[in-house]
Amino acid sequence: MRPGPALEVDRLLDDPRTRIIVCCGSGGVGKTTTAAALGLRAAERGRHVVVLTVDPARRLAQSMGLSSLDNTPRPVPGATNTSEAAEAAGGSLHAMMLDMKRTFDEIVEAHSDPDRAAQILANPFYQSLSSSFAGTQEYMAMEKLGQLRRAEEWDLIVVDTPPSRSALDFLDAPQRLGRFLDGRLIRLLSAPTKAGGRAYLKFMTAGFTMVTGVITKIIGVQMLRDVQTFIAAFDTMFGGFRERAEDTYRLLQAPGTAFLVIATPEPDALREASYFVDRLSSDQMPLAGLIVNRVHRSPAARLSAARSLAAAEVLQPVPGNGENPLDLGENGQENGQAEEGQRGGNGLASPAAGARDLRGAPAAAATMSRHPLTATALRLHAERMQLAERERRLEESFSAAHPVIPIAEVLAQPEDVHDLDGLRSVGKELARGVRLS
Repeated sequence: MRPGPALEVDRLLDDPRTRIIVCCGSGGVGKTTTAAALGLRAAERGRHVVVLTVDPARRLAQSMGLSSLDNTPRPVPGATNTSEAAEAAGGSLHAMMLDMKRTFDEIVEAHSDPDRAAQILANPFYQSLSSSFAGTQEYMAMEKLGQLRRAEEWDLIVVDTPPSRSALDFLDAPQRLGRFLDGRLIRLLSAPTKAGGRAYLKFMTAGFTMVTGVITKIIGVQMLRDVQTFIAAFDTMFGGFRERAEDTYRLLQAPGTAFLVIATPEPDALREASYFVDRLSSDQMPLAGLIVNRVHRSPAARLSAARSLAAAEVLQPVPGNGENPLDLGENGQENGQAEEGQRGGNGLASPAAGARDLRGAPAAAATMSRHPLTATALRLHAERMQLAERERRLEESFSAAHPVIPIAEVLAQPEDVHDLDGLRSVGKELARGVRLS
């Protein structure tokens, strides 16, 4: 059974209408490597690409030959000058790693005057909000995506989504942070600072005093003052956050965006991928397909696991399995060989038969013991075939639930991807797509 239609990665990368590719999925499935490989392949095919990653690990920087990545796009040396075709295509590749707090600071500095910006940046509540509030990383990734898209310096942006516990965090974060900044509690806490002076004293009714008293007991007087000071300085920016959150959400739904769900051929990863595909569909996000990393296949697929194990057993029987044809007895005879067929009518072993056993058994044992490596290779092949069959069944189960989702597979690499050549190999695997073996 074919595990879903093939995902044509090169066609997606070459389409000038594709402006944003979002790689998403559960943690540990190779999103960062896939995003980098897609960006490199697109650049070598003539696109001007920037890869935005939020993975704090240094793997992406190392694989791209960079000492480090920061909040500013950096050119990747040697990305497009490895062949005449790549140079003639005229593409380019930049990479950057999201700095969550720095991006938040840039928003503050861009949307407020210098005095107010300095007041906000120095506020303890803001410092906590910008570095540790749940969803801030995902929201800032989308803010940075919006900035890159509006800059018009690149015709393709590849986004590696945050390694969240749930892939849904990525979609929910912009709206969640917007709801927080526009929530009732924030409006309640901002009311005294808006009222000011005598109006503030009149506003402090018994009900409000009771509410703030409870909050003070929970978070402390100084924390409450920090929050109110932050809100007073930040108030004019609330609407901007909400508007940008809505703009980002619409940008993700636009036809120029393509979501790629990344998974591995494991039950949990594909279960998460299936759930995410359903969520993308319900939110009307443009899903391009599924990429399955670390797939195992064998170039000798015509040799089944059963036949491979049978051949290995003949070449090198497993000791103690009760079926060893060369399990010799004390007399040098094979067990079971001196039975009725080897005995005369009086039940005694035939002398001629005994001679044949003594001559033949050691010779056969020597012959079979000369192929231990071959037997081991056959057993390893059988294990690989069994693993490939399990993975194929998992993919077929996914395709049965999502029959129209295109799929591309990437074979398991012999070693970790740590340079541009490794990324090119992954890109070629992506371009080949689905294997049916």
